[in-house]
Amino acid sequence: MLAAERQAKIVEIIRSRGSAQVDDLAQELHVSSMTIRRDLEKLQEYNVLQRCHGGAVAKQEVTYEDKRVIHKEEKEVLAGICQNLVSKGDTIFLDAGTTTYEIAKRIKEIPEIMVVTNDLEIARLLKDSPADLFLCGGSLQKATGSMLGYYATQMLADFHFDVGFFGAASINDEMEVLTPTVDKAFLKRAAVQRCQQAYLVVDSSKFGRKAMTKINHLSDYTAVITNKALTGDQRKEAEKAGIRFF
Repeated sequence: MLAAERQAKIVEIIRSRGSAQVDDLAQELHVSSMTIRRDLEKLQEYNVLQRCHGGAVAKQEVTYEDKRVIHKEEKEVLAGICQNLVSKGDTIFLDAGTTTYEIAKRIKEIPEIMVVTNDLEIARLLKDSPADLFLCGGSLQKATGSMLGYYATQMLADFHFDVGFFGAASINDEMEVLTPTVDKAFLKRAAVQRCQQAYLVVDSSKFGRKAMTKINHLSDYTAVITNKALTGDQRKEAEKAGIRFF
């Protein structure tokens, strides 16, 4: 078993049970206790679990309610930029998240648009708006109000979007877009590929952070909409990689 596969299995075990001991994981996965300790250190660094004496406990994602008030002003400014990228009659994908929720508030009165989303809170917001609404079905991550999993991802195969807006938990120093949840990575990656124009919308706090699962790279998006102030060297690297920033 590859290290990445083993670490994914560890996360699955701990999330299903709430916690696990080093020796139990070592016996179950047929590796040494030292290997498990190294894996747990790495996974803690990725912010998906918390080490404790003799093992680790599950670390839940920040709830939707908490995310909504964090960096709210920055998210509102970014949403205003996104509003100008939507035209009458567009079919739009809105990724789950509080930044895309702010975008939904800005675009919901644009005539004849259809919005497809995997976010229950965005769906509630748009339910009584003029916008046509399609909600991806699947497993519900209750803490964040997002739909994910095999069925939600498969539904996207039948859609083509004029424009899509995406959030991210983390962007590392290699300009990779990351998430702590494996199923989210598959859905986000699939949705980006179905968009004629795909925009990653992230405030500056998301940069320089780690998470376990890679979704894609900043160069996979039409542009990155952010308030992050880039250094001259960072801009040069971005241009070399084909990354466009708003």
